[in-house]
Amino acid sequence: MDLGLAGRTALITGGSQGIGAATATVLAAEGVNLILVARNAARLEQTRQAILDEFKVDVCVAAHDLSKSEEIATLASRYRNVDILVNNAGSIPSGSLFEISEARWREGWDSKVFAYINMCRTFYPIIKERGGGVIVNVLGTGSLRKDPGYCCGGMGNAALDFFTQTLGASSPRDNIRVVGISPGSTDTQRHRKLADAAGTAVSEKAALPFQRLAQPQEIGFAIAFAASQKSAYTSGAILVVDGGKSVSNKIF
Repeated sequence: MDLGLAGRTALITGGSQGIGAATATVLAAEGVNLILVARNAARLEQTRQAILDEFKVDVCVAAHDLSKSEEIATLASRYRNVDILVNNAGSIPSGSLFEISEARWREGWDSKVFAYINMCRTFYPIIKERGGGVIVNVLGTGSLRKDPGYCCGGMGNAALDFFTQTLGASSPRDNIRVVGISPGSTDTQRHRKLADAAGTAVSEKAALPFQRLAQPQEIGFAIAFAASQKSAYTSGAILVVDGGKSVSNKIF
């Protein structure tokens, strides 16, 4: 299906690997020019080259730590041609209220919650100036699970759920749509590392719908559709992509 995205420009945070890189590849296949942002410059360049080897699109890369608002301002000063913003970067630690120190809690929220807020605060006016566009926030199902062992992350997800829905409720007046994509367990390098460290890699798959993790490109396809005119009447909504686990009473 042609999503009608050719010639648009998408800025993807966390674009060097995992869901971000997969989304970049999906969008490049649709003819979207890319601005990929992450902290690791070498990994960004590898992703850039892999996309250029396969697709005829423009790919810029920018190494920034988006937990720092001044780096977001620098990014915005360089790139004023953004039609689609995909907020995907950030990592919030697992652990209970008593296992995560205040410093780690703040660091995790700075890397994701406040990074998303500040990216939207900064790039929303830029997108509006260009006549409109789409913001896609990649969230997470932690807000649905109410897991005491993921207190910091679940609360962060819940805050971003509310933020996405609230911003998306008013953004159509500016010809901007704001949509959330909330992945379940996804086969990324970060997820594999955490599962291996916890010794749950084998047992986890057996407990998941379809007995497998989601693939990053499956999340990328959902993001691309949400960003396209095929989803032109969608704003303030969150699509959960977790195989149905969060809404099922069944233990898979």
